[in-house]
Amino acid sequence: MVGRLCLALTLCQVCYGMNLSHHWISWKIEHSKTYSTVREETWRRTVWEQNVVEIMKHNVAASAGWYTYNMGTNHLTDMTTDEVNMQMNGLRLEHLPRDGANDNFTYLSEMLLIPSTVDWTEKGLVSPVENQGPCGSCWAFSAVGALEGQMRKHTGVLVPLSPQNLVDCSVAIGNHGCRGGYLSKAFTYIAQNKGIDSDCFYPYEHRDGRCRYTLQGRAGYCSGFRILPRNNELALMHAVATVGPVSVGMNANLPSFHRYRSGIYNDPLCNSRLVNHAVLVVGYGTENEQDYWLIKNRYAHNHKHTNFARMCPHFYKSSGTTWWPDLGMYQFKIIVYLLFLFSVSWGITWGEKGFFRVPRNKNQCGIATFAIYPTL
Repeated sequence: MVGRLCLALTLCQVCYGMNLSHHWISWKIEHSKTYSTVREETWRRTVWEQNVVEIMKHNVAASAGWYTYNMGTNHLTDMTTDEVNMQMNGLRLEHLPRDGANDNFTYLSEMLLIPSTVDWTEKGLVSPVENQGPCGSCWAFSAVGALEGQMRKHTGVLVPLSPQNLVDCSVAIGNHGCRGGYLSKAFTYIAQNKGIDSDCFYPYEHRDGRCRYTLQGRAGYCSGFRILPRNNELALMHAVATVGPVSVGMNANLPSFHRYRSGIYNDPLCNSRLVNHAVLVVGYGTENEQDYWLIKNRYAHNHKHTNFARMCPHFYKSSGTTWWPDLGMYQFKIIVYLLFLFSVSWGITWGEKGFFRVPRNKNQCGIATFAIYPTL
């Protein structure tokens, strides 16, 4: 504990002493950031620098083995936590009757038959990641992702479906476009409408628009949906293995999640009772004896990323005790600077190419609180 405190204090000194001007300019260019006034840019840079310092501190500690995930800069780094939550997390709480959930979901007798690892991205059931932008449309992206998988299994062809179709048109049955929506009502709209257009025919616009669904662009359909038993990860695991990608809600409130870059996201502060963001579970597996869920997010699209722990092999655990090498201040500053470069320069967007992993079997961030998939 004393060593960790000394490290944090030393790191803060180094971080705040660094000249970040060049990296600020590079980051703005990389993410096409412009600001209307000098005052606004000054504020955004202040927020950005604070976030960068927190990222660097975390990654140094992660390299020493204290965390199972790394952080990095992305297009959200000039935003406060409250701003990200208000703009990106648009899943509304479901108020379905108790009989709306399938508590009689049968799976226990079949659990021994399902594989120990599933990754539907390798089987062609998952479309490329697309950035949802400044719109709380996570619910629409999650819903079309689950339906894309079912349509691929049924037709043999993966066709990206239109979240914009849901944003614009399901308002009539109670969704709220960029101000949020319900997964169940997304599937209800598709069933009642007898279809949903392809993303190519009805492209995403990052904002609310006029409903313009047409039969000509119809590329998917469903007859209804099935809700899994709440807080039941065995049921979720069975569904992912036997059905395909499953839409779920989760807690995406913490700044550690907004800054996530790679690894298994395991923040003990992530409350499983709060669910405000819709994502898509596309698989599960185990790494270093840690079971995890593989999840597709919509915060961003393709990027390069790196694993800091593997790049810095001299940070390790010896005989169960985490230690910090005996470095002089000059060498320490070089290491901190390199970690900063990796944090800033290697990740132009969020997560592991738009995906992330969380621990399995502990309902991390409420990942099994509300799970649902469409039925054809």
